[in-house]
Amino acid sequence: MGISLKVLVEDTGSEHQALGKEHGLSVYVETPQSRFVFDCGASGLSWRNALLMGVKLTRVEFVVISHAHYDHAGGFPSLLERVKIRRLYTGPEFWEEKFAAAPEGRKYTYLGAGFTASDLQDWQVEQNICEDLLPLDDTAWLVGAFVRQEPMETIPARFVRGEEKRPDDFRDEICLVLREGDGVALVTGCAHPGILNMVRTVHERLKLPVRSVVGGTHLKEASAERIERTLAALRGMGLCRMALCHCSGDAVRERLAVDDVAGCSLGTGDFIELQ
Repeated sequence: MGISLKVLVEDTGSEHQALGKEHGLSVYVETPQSRFVFDCGASGLSWRNALLMGVKLTRVEFVVISHAHYDHAGGFPSLLERVKIRRLYTGPEFWEEKFAAAPEGRKYTYLGAGFTASDLQDWQVEQNICEDLLPLDDTAWLVGAFVRQEPMETIPARFVRGEEKRPDDFRDEICLVLREGDGVALVTGCAHPGILNMVRTVHERLKLPVRSVVGGTHLKEASAERIERTLAALRGMGLCRMALCHCSGDAVRERLAVDDVAGCSLGTGDFIELQ
């Protein structure tokens, strides 16, 4: 048995037109040893789609949330209405509130998870925090605390956090890493810390080459020059496949099939398998 990833919800649709779509991301993951959900979308739509896709939510053993934005965490409470989940994996400082600041700085929009640490206690869910490297099973790991060394990978100033509305450095963000052949696949929620920073950190922590990147890369606001430089750098790192979705943006989707990197866009209802 290999590893499979099924997109329960994403910003775009697929040939399965009965499935709903929303701004967000949720992926059902099966490894030889575990069955879990990576991110929960913005609402309960992921779980309705799961039923239509034949995904048995009762088999879900735990949940991983990549970061505390609503479009990745907001669907978690509604999952608990359907199945009993005892473990939630997050990064550190997950509970600090998140906002988007308007350009003029006169208003803010709440972007947080929509539930609290106190809620988690009431639901009898144990929070497990990934500080840097945390194994999930023999073929899956979580990685966080990404080393920021790529100058062009900056975080938009509108993202702020906490009561003081400080610039959000997304120290809560983590990624999923899955065994793939002689290397690994990196699964991201949004890659706010920068996809190059994340790939390099994963390589350094696990001492394995990153062969695939799956998920959101938050390149939708990137310039054409940054997209080209990013793709060139990833090719230079030995990347073989990009399967992108959510916040990656139309421009990078159009540039996926370049040189020796096989690319595809993932929509709601799509799935891929890792060998």
